[in-house]
Amino acid sequence: MSVYQSIAKIGSKYIGRDKMFKYGFNLSPMYRRTTGRVTDVSSDLMDVKMALPISYKNRNYVNSIFGGSLFSSVDPIPMVQLINIIDDDYVVWDKSAEIFFKKPARENLYAQFSYSEEEIQTIKAQVANNNEIEIVKTTKLTNKDQSIIYCEVRKTIYIADKSFFKIKKSKRKKTVTKEDIDN
Repeated sequence: MSVYQSIAKIGSKYIGRDKMFKYGFNLSPMYRRTTGRVTDVSSDLMDVKMALPISYKNRNYVNSIFGGSLFSSVDPIPMVQLINIIDDDYVVWDKSAEIFFKKPARENLYAQFSYSEEEIQTIKAQVANNNEIEIVKTTKLTNKDQSIIYCEVRKTIYIADKSFFKIKKSKRKKTVTKEDIDN
């Protein structure tokens, strides 16, 4: 368990998971440097909103928001959100990411991250059947009224049954035999 997970577990008991998620992100040094801010978190963590205000800290050479700020402000949220929604019987990792720039951002940007109850149940069912899966979550950075999309970030997230993952990880460490392959 990481330091951040330990703090979140303890803090959630006192101020609630939603407030801990919001303030944990906004106060953590690595997220603060993105210049993004988590602005709203639903009590069940299924919906998270963030803002990326344009400022001298994230303007690039041509006076628009630096692409690294666009990406890094949305990068950790879908994975950490999912980890906190599903229980400890799962391993959740970011596997890959793509960013698609649509137009230069010269105003404050906003994004929303959502999981539905149906999506969570589907994830759990697919992991129960296949031991491990990958999902793709797409986040759009938009203006306040969501009429202009400035960029899209597509994250591939790996989810596995924790006991399956431990066995898979231990098999990677040792030499794989024919018997292992047959099993």
